[in-house]
Amino acid sequence: MTTTATTTATTTGTVVRFESVTKEYGGVRAVDGLTLDLHPGETVALLGPNGAGKSTTLDLLLGLKRPDSGAVRVFGTGPREAIVAGRVGAMLQSGGLMNEVTVGELVRLACDLHPKPYGVSDVLARAGISQFADRKVDKLSGGQQQRVRFALATAGDSDLIVLDEPTTGMDVSARQAFWATMREQADQGRTVLFATHYLEEADAIADRVLVLHRGRLLADGTAAEIKARAGARRIAFDLESPAGVIDEAPLRALPFLTALDVSGHTVRIQSADADATVHALYGLGVYPRNLEVAGLRLEQAFVAITAAEEAKQK
Repeated sequence: MTTTATTTATTTGTVVRFESVTKEYGGVRAVDGLTLDLHPGETVALLGPNGAGKSTTLDLLLGLKRPDSGAVRVFGTGPREAIVAGRVGAMLQSGGLMNEVTVGELVRLACDLHPKPYGVSDVLARAGISQFADRKVDKLSGGQQQRVRFALATAGDSDLIVLDEPTTGMDVSARQAFWATMREQADQGRTVLFATHYLEEADAIADRVLVLHRGRLLADGTAAEIKARAGARRIAFDLESPAGVIDEAPLRALPFLTALDVSGHTVRIQSADADATVHALYGLGVYPRNLEVAGLRLEQAFVAITAAEEAKQK
């Protein structure tokens, strides 16, 4: 197979649909009634603590596992049919790479097997692995192997790209190059779904964030919407104390306080009503220096949302 595909993704409608999907292992529900749709051109981050069901959700999407109940549809068909048609590219944590073959040989095989392949040299260049195309796969570092997996996932013109912890082991420059490529894929109409523990990546890259918790969809929205849902803002400032140690008791009594951290002379607060908290802070008769008020980062919002859910289930 020598044809080089250059067609831009032109999918319309729903790319992925989960309809009340449930999957159990030994009585434990890894996925619990999951319902969601993914659409063309979206870059979607799948977040959740360990055991939230992220990997099982991806396995169900890729047809590696079958749901106990409910249905998974990919481009209107079963997952395996969509994959055989070349509409899905995947980069997974599980599964090893072939040993005793070179990077170039492995990428060429992936291109030959894809119904709509790209040229081998283009795939190597896009993944940033042209310089070690002649090296044996088992002689690569962990980050280099991740880039090879990415090359295999993008060996052809697929409409959906599924990535499980894609930048694990990559250095900063490799991660930046990787996400620049993923932005290009989404700009061309492809849907990109990635699971990650790097929440700063989800905040910077994804235009939609899904938060799983014990197999259920806990939150679905933009990163800004997820942060707003946490219902808190960050307040940081410095305090000088005559005794050399800040008395935390009056700070803990501030209204709308949801979290407090004191490190040396620096105080960090999370508040459900930052204006009221700052007003009360000045009412204590203290003078906060270098006062900053800002929204939560996605990581802090994620922790707040999942912690609230854990508290409800106790």
